[in-house]
Amino acid sequence: MEEENALELLQRFRRDRRVLLDFILSGSLIKKVVMPPGTVTLDDVDLDQVSVDYVLNCAIKSTVLELSEAIRDFHDPTVFPQMSGTGPVGEFYLITDPESSGSPPKRAPPPVPILTVPPSAVFISPPIAETSPIFSNVLRSESFECNQEKELTVNDIDDFEDDGASVIESFRARRTVNDASDLAVNLPSFSTGITDDDLRETAYEILLACAGATGGLFVSPKEKKREKKSSFIRMLGRSRSVVSQSQSAIGLVGFLETMRVQMEIPESMDIRTRQGLLNAHVRNVGKRMDTLLIPLELLCCVSCTEFSDKKAFIRWQKRQLKVLEEGLVHHPAVGFGESGRKTNELRILLAKIEESGFLPSSTGELQRTECLRSMREIAIPHAERAARGDLTGQICHWADGYHFNVRLYEKLLLSVFDILDEGKLTEEVGEILELLKSTWRVLGITETIHYTCYAWVLFCQYVITSEQGILLHAIEQLKKIPLMEQRGQQESLYLKSLRSKVEGEQDMSFLQSFLTPIQRWTDKQLGDYHLHFSERPTKMEKIVAVAMITRRLLLEEPETIMHYFPISDRDQIELYISSSTKCAFSRTLHVVERVDMSDEHPLALLAEELKKLLKKDSATFMPVLSQRHSQAAVVSASLVHKLYGNILKPFLDGAEHLSEEVISVFPAAESLEQFVMALITSVCQEENAEIMFNKLNLYQIETKSGTLVLRWLSSQLGRILGWVERAIQQEHWDPISLQQRHAGSIVEVYRIVEETADQFFAINVPMGFTELSSLFRGIDNVLQVYANSVVTDLASKEDLIPPVPILTRYRKESGIKAFVKKELFDTSMPDETTPNEISVRATTTLCVQLNTLYYAISHLNILEDSIWDRWTSKRSREKPIRKSIDEKSNSFSQKDSFDGSRKAINAAMDHICEYTATKIIFCDLRVPFINNLYKPTVSRYRVDVLMEPLDMELGQLCDIVVEPLRDHIVTSLLQASLDGLLRVILDGGSSRVFLPGDAKLLEEDLEVLKEFFISGGDGLPRGVVENQVAHVRHVIMLHGYETRELIEDLKSASGMEMRGGKSKLGADSKTLLRILCHRGDSEASQFLKKQFRIPKSST
Repeated sequence: MEEENALELLQRFRRDRRVLLDFILSGSLIKKVVMPPGTVTLDDVDLDQVSVDYVLNCAIKSTVLELSEAIRDFHDPTVFPQMSGTGPVGEFYLITDPESSGSPPKRAPPPVPILTVPPSAVFISPPIAETSPIFSNVLRSESFECNQEKELTVNDIDDFEDDGASVIESFRARRTVNDASDLAVNLPSFSTGITDDDLRETAYEILLACAGATGGLFVSPKEKKREKKSSFIRMLGRSRSVVSQSQSAIGLVGFLETMRVQMEIPESMDIRTRQGLLNAHVRNVGKRMDTLLIPLELLCCVSCTEFSDKKAFIRWQKRQLKVLEEGLVHHPAVGFGESGRKTNELRILLAKIEESGFLPSSTGELQRTECLRSMREIAIPHAERAARGDLTGQICHWADGYHFNVRLYEKLLLSVFDILDEGKLTEEVGEILELLKSTWRVLGITETIHYTCYAWVLFCQYVITSEQGILLHAIEQLKKIPLMEQRGQQESLYLKSLRSKVEGEQDMSFLQSFLTPIQRWTDKQLGDYHLHFSERPTKMEKIVAVAMITRRLLLEEPETIMHYFPISDRDQIELYISSSTKCAFSRTLHVVERVDMSDEHPLALLAEELKKLLKKDSATFMPVLSQRHSQAAVVSASLVHKLYGNILKPFLDGAEHLSEEVISVFPAAESLEQFVMALITSVCQEENAEIMFNKLNLYQIETKSGTLVLRWLSSQLGRILGWVERAIQQEHWDPISLQQRHAGSIVEVYRIVEETADQFFAINVPMGFTELSSLFRGIDNVLQVYANSVVTDLASKEDLIPPVPILTRYRKESGIKAFVKKELFDTSMPDETTPNEISVRATTTLCVQLNTLYYAISHLNILEDSIWDRWTSKRSREKPIRKSIDEKSNSFSQKDSFDGSRKAINAAMDHICEYTATKIIFCDLRVPFINNLYKPTVSRYRVDVLMEPLDMELGQLCDIVVEPLRDHIVTSLLQASLDGLLRVILDGGSSRVFLPGDAKLLEEDLEVLKEFFISGGDGLPRGVVENQVAHVRHVIMLHGYETRELIEDLKSASGMEMRGGKSKLGADSKTLLRILCHRGDSEASQFLKKQFRIPKSST
């Protein structure tokens, strides 16, 4: 903030100083004001370079004020260091900072020459002061010696320049220079063969002439001496701060010297040009120096004697002649308007002047003089004709023809770069640009032309040096180029007239000639930004800015072919992304093809490299491109997906089985696709992401790999089923050990199933829930086949139970009144099939089978959890993006994975338990239980007799069956025992007769049987047993009713059952009928005979 205030205050002081000086010079305080040569009014004088002290002294003394002397007086005090008025003679103090100048040199300095300028070198006014003591008394220091002094000649100056050139070249050699040939402007070449050095020297002559219009060519010997010393110090690379301070204090003279050094103009040429321009100005009284036909005037005012040799003069003269021909003949701002007569005359004169240099001196000089006089008569009136709205004589039109003028202005603009470091602008760049404005009238430069040329020069220098600071300045100048609507009418018409045509290309406007190379260069760079900005991505944003600005300016040109340019910036960014991505893809593919692929398939490696490419894109380039295209990352990712898909498709079409190549390529391709989809999702909203997904031609890796996995899985499960069938056939149902009481086949089944699951998850290819469900269904089917195979040859429970005897009635019957009643059962004889005719398995075999099935169902949960855990882990690694995949997962529940095998195993276990219990009761204990219990009467053969054999069977079961199944098998044995008891008391046959009094005994036997299974709390739960015996207890209670009550209840039950109800005693008619058939009294027998026609017992 303080620096800004100080600068603002300094500008205010300078403005006030100019106002006061203008007031003093314009008023009556000064007796007479003598203008410097080449100036007409005070507007042509730079008042900042006029000494105020000198003006005030003239006003006080009432003397004539010569502004040239005032300007000289302003510069004289700054030439030498300030002297103190006290102290020993010869002592002085430098105004510069000694610390910034560095340590003093350790070697003796060269002798200090005294400047002697030849009379023809420059116009010099009488010196005001004597030579400064710095030349007679040097600083007292052991490092300095001054033994002799000698005169400095022009040769010495040339030596300085040669030394400086070598220093400059040594500095330039340290910098890596890039090729900027692609940025050459689309302008035709010069027919005269004029070179860049010719243009540079001519541009400097124009600058001197324009500066001379404001008195800038008046230089005292002290100034020249100081300038040569400063330039020499600059060449040697000494303290830049000292030089810049001294030069900034000199003003216009100093800047001209800076320009000379910057433009690498030899001092001898500078002196000749200055003297020639001053002499020409004297010859053309009343004309401003910048309105002269400079090449012609220099040819007239500079003679051969001012050059070191004749060859140098001939070279100089040839350049001037080329410039005249280019400016007046080939690129005139104002044409001759006739049929080429004066043009031919001018060319003949130019040729004769050039020819004069090779003639004898007397003849050649005469011819040269005559031709120059004739040329003045033709060229000057023509050049001073009005053009572009000016008046005749205001400006000389010889260097403002397009494209000659912009090539000259380009050489002037190149002076803004530091001669020792071309990657930086010189410290005086602002003053230099301000000075160059004085050439605009001569060269026909407008604001638009200046900013365009300056931006092009800066950008070319950036390409050469790669300095970011230069690029920032170029962008700033590009932004200053006025748009079409911002230009004035006169400038727009002028720019419209500037046309050029290069052979082989179309006619181009001024802006197209300068901006098209920039546009092409940026397009080339951004068309492969992966290559050009991979190391330094920070400059990419600036290059994009350059491309967008130049594109906007070129689109305003009416001649721009629109189909060459995208309509919007967004389309242009898409073109950059498309081009660069394709180039990067091609390079990546080329690298992959050259790599040794013994370990990994090329397509897999390519997918990994493309994934890295996209990661670098999203982190490095997309933040820049997204500023002008919000979905730049989507465009890049989609294109990479498409390019890889084109190469992947033939491989997908040829994949028929799960080979090593498939297992290598599929996961990599799926990973790339998932990464692309993740990038799209991160840029777009979820709904828009789904739209973009639909536009992608997805690889369908999961579908293709799913088909291959299902094919493999089907083959594996087929082999497992065949193995299971063989294992069942070869199984002997022996327990593995006392601790492992299951069969070995189930262990082998699980081993092969788990191996299949391991192989399934070892297949590192994308899978969906279809493949997982197929695995579950396959394993589920294997276990169902195993469970069903265990009980396939097992007979049903009904096959073990003997046939029910035919119902008979008690033989001693008493007559009762019969009534008609439909028979409730078929009295025909059942089939007599005995258990001995059925293949019955041993109890131990059945127990081992039961243990085996329990092993199967208990390990099923472990297998199921393991598969789900591995699947969850696999899916978490794959991280599917699409919602549809997740929706499929919701349709497949973990709970019903092995539902079929669970049902089959449980059904098989229930079947074996029922079969085993029925076998024990109805086969193993058939004689004591089914055949002999309660024969001939209840009291003769009680349940107590059965407890011992039943306990032995129960003990055998508990010894073999695993503990978790004991309650299950014992419950089945209880149920079978109760079924046997019901068989005895309801279907015991004609040999069993029960009386109402036997009900108490039967109740006691039921309690004994119940307590046996409860076993004092060590057996089945009491509640379970009570529920099981409830029905039997009810039947025993019916045995306690009198016959009359049973008959009445049977009569009512027949009608109630037809209406869906039961009798008063809560029994069905079949139960009541069977109780009456076993009732040992005549009333029951008579009732059964009359009502149901039941035959009497043979016993």
